[in-house]
Amino acid sequence: MSEARARRLGESIHEIVAEALKFKVKDPRLGFVTVTDVKVTADLREATVFYTVLGDAAEQEATARALESATGLLRSEVGKETGVKFTPTLAFVPDAVPENARHIEELLRTAAQRDADIAAAAKGAEFAGEPDPYRVEEAGE
Repeated sequence: MSEARARRLGESIHEIVAEALKFKVKDPRLGFVTVTDVKVTADLREATVFYTVLGDAAEQEATARALESATGLLRSEVGKETGVKFTPTLAFVPDAVPENARHIEELLRTAAQRDADIAAAAKGAEFAGEPDPYRVEEAGE
């Protein structure tokens, strides 16, 4: 039962934090951030908010600092909106899924290129040895 409750609270926190980042946090360091997931512990005391930022490393670092400074405001919004007895602490963690997806796409591109190279090399190739390597008895034997 507590897993379902933690999941429902995580979904609520996800919506609340996304809306608050869009309308209430006015930090200029905050880039184009997307809340991707929220994981809440079974005791409902801690919430980990996963996010992605569109931009380079400097924009990602500035957004991380902006989220750290806005944690109090966001936590109070979560407390007001959810109405739970103890408002969970919020920890913001950059989501590694986009980086992993880029790495997998690069590996797939490399594999496809190698497959194309092997297919091109095999196109004009002939078998080594005789065309029919199996022993065939002739009619006179």
